[in-house]
Amino acid sequence: MKVSKAIITAAGQGQAQLPLQSVVDRSGNVRTAVDLLIDEVVAAGIEEIALVIRPGTAEQYLAAAGSHASKLRFFEQDHPRGYGDALLRARPFADKEPFLHLVSDHLYVSRSGVACAKQLVDVAIRENCSVSAVQPTRENLLAYFGAVGGSPVPRQSGLFEIARVVEKPTPTEAEQKLVVAGQRMGHYLCLFGMHVLAPTIFGLLDSRSASLATDESFNLSDCLDQLARAERYLATELEGVRYDIGEKYGLLIAQLAIALSGEDRNRILSELVELLAKN
Repeated sequence: MKVSKAIITAAGQGQAQLPLQSVVDRSGNVRTAVDLLIDEVVAAGIEEIALVIRPGTAEQYLAAAGSHASKLRFFEQDHPRGYGDALLRARPFADKEPFLHLVSDHLYVSRSGVACAKQLVDVAIRENCSVSAVQPTRENLLAYFGAVGGSPVPRQSGLFEIARVVEKPTPTEAEQKLVVAGQRMGHYLCLFGMHVLAPTIFGLLDSRSASLATDESFNLSDCLDQLARAERYLATELEGVRYDIGEKYGLLIAQLAIALSGEDRNRILSELVELLAKN
């Protein structure tokens, strides 16, 4: 498997402006969230990048992408029909190739020095199949994420054969369908906002779209659930953490995590201690 293309979705309701926000990177430079996200993609060896955006926002994204602007190709989601439809809009870009897919409202901090996207792509190439990154997540946060159920792959730490994918399950539904051996009590494997997907996903998305009325929306998780039944599909834990910048204080928490992983960690810690002492 070769993965040379990436699709970033940024057309969701309330999502379009999130990647355009300013963030201070690990070196102390002020950049945009989408610029950092494209850094993540490029670190994985990706050569071409598609952004699915809302109509009329291409110029904003070109300006926000900084030195990465020349790498971008845009697809517009002119009618908001959900996450699944947004990804389907980029089908002409990667119809017959596996591709890396990221959501635009997450930022990532690696714990290993290797970018999270690079870790994921390496697993997909090694296993030669679709792979979604996952993160063990407390059950009280299930309402914010898709979650997977399945079984650990023998002799492969942090790798799982996916049997089910459910979007924002209730704790009861998760307990019935999504328990994975080896997870801590009350924790489930939730999607990380990052996938390597075989082109099979486009056929599933297309079929799902065709079965709905023109004004009905659909998510990606339902089609990932079908993908798990159609062919080998894995989940992997990465050495890193995702931060949802669309949640309350999400950008602030992501900013702190990025700063504390950077070259001025000690200075940031000192400033935080002083701030806490004053309050």
